[in-house]
Amino acid sequence: MTGHSDNAESSSESRGTALTPDAFDRLESLFGPIDDELAQHYPGDRIGGQPSHTVYVSAADASAAVPAEWGAAALAILDANPEAFAGLDTADALPLVRDRLGSAPVQDLRFDFEDGYGWRSDAVEDGHARAAGAALSALALDPAGPTWLGVRAKGLAAHERRRGIRTLELVLEGAGGVPDGFVFTVPKLRAVQQVAAVVAVCEELERAHGLPDRALRFELQIESPQAVIGADGTTTLARAITRADGRCTALHYGTYDYSAACGITSAQQSLAHPVADHAKSVMLVAAAQTGVWVCDGSTQVVPTGDPDQVASSARRHFDLVTRSLERGFYQGWDMHPGHLVTRWLATFGFFRQAMPVAAARLGSYLDRQGGEVMDEPATAQALAGVLVRGLDSGAFGIAELQNVAAGIDRDVLRGLLDRSVTVPLG
Repeated sequence: MTGHSDNAESSSESRGTALTPDAFDRLESLFGPIDDELAQHYPGDRIGGQPSHTVYVSAADASAAVPAEWGAAALAILDANPEAFAGLDTADALPLVRDRLGSAPVQDLRFDFEDGYGWRSDAVEDGHARAAGAALSALALDPAGPTWLGVRAKGLAAHERRRGIRTLELVLEGAGGVPDGFVFTVPKLRAVQQVAAVVAVCEELERAHGLPDRALRFELQIESPQAVIGADGTTTLARAITRADGRCTALHYGTYDYSAACGITSAQQSLAHPVADHAKSVMLVAAAQTGVWVCDGSTQVVPTGDPDQVASSARRHFDLVTRSLERGFYQGWDMHPGHLVTRWLATFGFFRQAMPVAAARLGSYLDRQGGEVMDEPATAQALAGVLVRGLDSGAFGIAELQNVAAGIDRDVLRGLLDRSVTVPLG
């Protein structure tokens, strides 16, 4: 019996598989289009280059001096209230924060023509739009200026969209084109079809002003329940991203409009409310592996008043930023110079505390050493993401990273992110 079995196996091996080349061709004809569609809609997460925050300033105050003014004001608040911030320094980050505030305090800037600006005469808004464009153009040329910058024009509703489009056009006119890093915010998304219309706005502006194709990019602000779940029961956001023609760079959460639309009273509106957590979780899932960033919202509590009020407000903002980072939101809004202190303290502290463990685990993964944790390629990719985000924020430098794991540099991290760096088993 044993000999008969061996002969049967040998005979089967000599024949090869029973599937014919035609069968494989048929299967590939079914799988191939699916592969193409997945690659189109889910090219992978865009890790690297995401700012830690977005600063919103009324367009009435638009100026190329805004980042420096905010940095100086933040330093003044820090110096006037050392006790309020010293207790928040969880990773000896205060020297780094001071350096950041004095050199490049703002990574992403929006001049706001919507809620933070209100309604003014057309002549006044026209003037502010041109001035905002000129300021953005100057900032784009400043090595210490924001990496990303732009405007939030008025929304898509019938009573305001013509004014919003005119403002956007005048901003581009004032800038003399599209500044490097320019993106505009689309507030109060409510329907998937609006995204296709925004793409058309971009195309018409590019055509009218002789701009390069696809020069204009936008981010969608999630401020209404309809942006999360549509009338047909589907997830509006997931469909909206696919309608953006690759122009959507980010989804931004709007704390107060969204909470109010869900019936939450003003005293309870917060980034930490369950309503906010639900919306932002849907945002994360919808944007996952699409290359679209997700940005948390803002808090209206600012560090002003007597020392106790400053300390309380600083602790609140620090805790909210840390909470967001822990939940995968690596960017948020800052609405006051004092927020810059706690933004950078929380961000630097988060990544500085994460770096030693992530670097050591990644070093072991690259060396295939044993240990308490045996990481897989997907985990190594996530660890590399933490280190790239920490480097981008300025929480630590490459030399500090290599003190923990000597073989890690940006090329290695990039290879792990796109999985072009492979580690053999054994």
